[in-house]
Amino acid sequence: MQRRDDLPHISDPGKISLFGGRREGTETFLECVAREVHEEIGYYLPPERFELIGRYSGPDYSTPDRSLRGEVFLARDVPADRLTVTEGRLVIVAIDELERLSGTLAAPAEYALAIFLKREPIT
Repeated sequence: MQRRDDLPHISDPGKISLFGGRREGTETFLECVAREVHEEIGYYLPPERFELIGRYSGPDYSTPDRSLRGEVFLARDVPADRLTVTEGRLVIVAIDELERLSGTLAAPAEYALAIFLKREPIT
């Protein structure tokens, strides 16, 4: 996870978020997540490493009069010691501690973690 920089021009400043971002041009959501994650952690994960775990279609959390559509992906076994976080700073949280982050998360992260926590436990 990522603690976002606490700067006024950044959305959700100081909040904990997930790596990802907005699509560019005609990118698919999968192409977008592979590009954004590579840009933000300095470690390339090919698209086949991402597992689609949920979709969203509804009001934009930051601009309620607009709609938003997105997909939530999971990547496993990412080597934390090989990451170079380029925005904010890395936050590592054990799976059984995720629920205690409520209130400190950016809205998109709250949504994505709700999807993740409803899944079967990772073994």
